[in-house]
Amino acid sequence: MGRSALWGLLIGTVLMTALFMFGIALPTSDVDSGVNVAASLIASGMMGVVMGGVPGTLIGLVVGAVRRPRQALPPPRPRQLPPPPPPPPNDRWSAMVARCELSVSRVRAAVNTIPPSPARQWFERIAAQFDAELAAVRRMAHLGRALDGGQDHPVARRLAAAVRDFTAFEDEVGRVALRMFDQPSLEEARVHLEVLEQQLPHLGNG
Repeated sequence: MGRSALWGLLIGTVLMTALFMFGIALPTSDVDSGVNVAASLIASGMMGVVMGGVPGTLIGLVVGAVRRPRQALPPPRPRQLPPPPPPPPNDRWSAMVARCELSVSRVRAAVNTIPPSPARQWFERIAAQFDAELAAVRRMAHLGRALDGGQDHPVARRLAAAVRDFTAFEDEVGRVALRMFDQPSLEEARVHLEVLEQQLPHLGNG
């Protein structure tokens, strides 16, 4: 922008000086022609600076400001996403919990196949109690993982026994549910349901 202002000052001064020289530097006689030329140059130069240099400088400033490239804005900083949650542990404790969860899921599916009846309502209560035992299974797995116990650790043996109990109860539910397809009366189904209820794992109380 400074270079544009300088060129505006120079061009404006030269043009206006030349204009004034041709306008007023007309000698009237040979005697005082030298004086008139000198006076004309001085007067033209002063008027050229005032009338041409100042406006030229202003015009140069405007042109320089227009031609100056705009500073590019910095690109926006990428938004920082929260770190992903850690993956669930994949160890033998998780495997035993997953096996118990599978038994609970299969028992739910088996209950859903029983025709609507008072016996099915009883079955649903048993399945809900079975589902509630998963909380104790998960707590034992957390304890075993925290202690980093081996296969002979008491927590590992207890959890392995829970897996066997869940699997055995799953099989027993399948056998009793099959009897419900004959739509026995509640009195006839009571014996099987009471026995099934007694076979529920009770890890929280063990």
